[in-house]
Amino acid sequence: MKEKTMTERKFDFSELNAYREDNQLEVKAAQGGLPDALWESYSAFANTDGGCILLGVKERADGSLYAAGLKDAEKLKMDFWNAVNNRQKISVNLMTERRVRVERVGGKDILVLEVPRADRSARPVFKGLDPRNGTYRRNGSGDYRCSLEEVSALFRDAALVTQDAKVLKGMDWSVFCLETIRSYRQLFRTSHPDHIWNNLEDEVFMRRIGAMALADDGTYHPTAAGLLMFGYEYEITREFPQYFLDFQENRQMYRTRWTDRIVSTSGDWSGNVFDFVFKVVPKLTADLKVPFVLKGMSRIDDTPLHKILREAVTNTCVHADFYGRRGLVVQKKVDGFVFSNPGSMRVAKRVAVEGGVSDPRNGVMLKIFSLVDYGERAGSGLSSIMFVWEHVFHAAAKIEEEMGVERVVLTLNKDGHEQDVNAMLELYDNPEELTFVGYDTQNNEFSKNQKMTPKS
Repeated sequence: MKEKTMTERKFDFSELNAYREDNQLEVKAAQGGLPDALWESYSAFANTDGGCILLGVKERADGSLYAAGLKDAEKLKMDFWNAVNNRQKISVNLMTERRVRVERVGGKDILVLEVPRADRSARPVFKGLDPRNGTYRRNGSGDYRCSLEEVSALFRDAALVTQDAKVLKGMDWSVFCLETIRSYRQLFRTSHPDHIWNNLEDEVFMRRIGAMALADDGTYHPTAAGLLMFGYEYEITREFPQYFLDFQENRQMYRTRWTDRIVSTSGDWSGNVFDFVFKVVPKLTADLKVPFVLKGMSRIDDTPLHKILREAVTNTCVHADFYGRRGLVVQKKVDGFVFSNPGSMRVAKRVAVEGGVSDPRNGVMLKIFSLVDYGERAGSGLSSIMFVWEHVFHAAAKIEEEMGVERVVLTLNKDGHEQDVNAMLELYDNPEELTFVGYDTQNNEFSKNQKMTPKS
């Protein structure tokens, strides 16, 4: 019988023997009452992506599951409610009545505990009274105790104010790269030619966009977002010691060489996030096929693929935990792209992929990017990236979380497919305003005589 997992479909208790323990399913015999290890799994599921704990279920030698049953399932259920509301046992009760129930399987009673992923404001969820020793995460079919670094990251993410809103009282205007500020302001003028902020002095402008803020000493200082976006690398590492930005093009793993590489530590440029993005984006998009598309008499060279690659770089930055290790890495490969940032996902992966929920780790940075038309504020950035990529390259995009050293990795693989230009034409904004000139895929050239109408 085909092995099933909790994530493929709704859990079917009548086919219990077809399941295996995995990243969302844990079973415990519980023959002597509530096992102490239950709370490790509860913590692990709550701090990862949620999952189901089955009490009264055992595992065979081949890994298959069967109902061993409970002597008094209703009493165990009551014991669970008493324990889950005991702050000396577990830090928070995430359960509701529908998540705790007795089920009859093969003539025997089992207790089902459906543990949800905790909101980041409730994390870390920990066993006992000490989060340093009682915080767990789920990895595969096991629970592992979090390191102090992971616990600290969970506490940072629990804050209601985003990390980059912090006012850095030990820093002043001198940490900023004036060339970066000039470049940003020029881009802002292009996006908003009549905006009243264009006439402001630099320092006042920086306050308006959130790059500086008033501290409790009555003076203005850089925010963490301002430092990251506009500061010099050697100033940024004073606040973020692990800060590192890395772009790699066509890395040969067996030779550890690149055809091109940009790192924030090189010393020949500012090393800040804004300049990194604007150095990297042209390199990512340099080889894309650009159809002949006209709006009136002007050619539109900004394709949906250009937009999602900008979005991917921006997302990587605004969701990065710059206090975390291993830095931010963008890779351009022969067969696609990889975007990797320190920090875990602040919403469940399913929610992030579906879109509609925006919870950036660096909200001020996102605002600064969005003011120059970079970044998606509606929470649909990741879903748009994945949809466009899959539509144009007919290959699946993939988002993954790495545990231990927290990282999120977005992989856009071509899987050997060529860019489908005609499919991409269907994705342009306001197609009724555009004239599409055909693309001859057989001869790999544009035909200016063939007009096309995009599909709805």
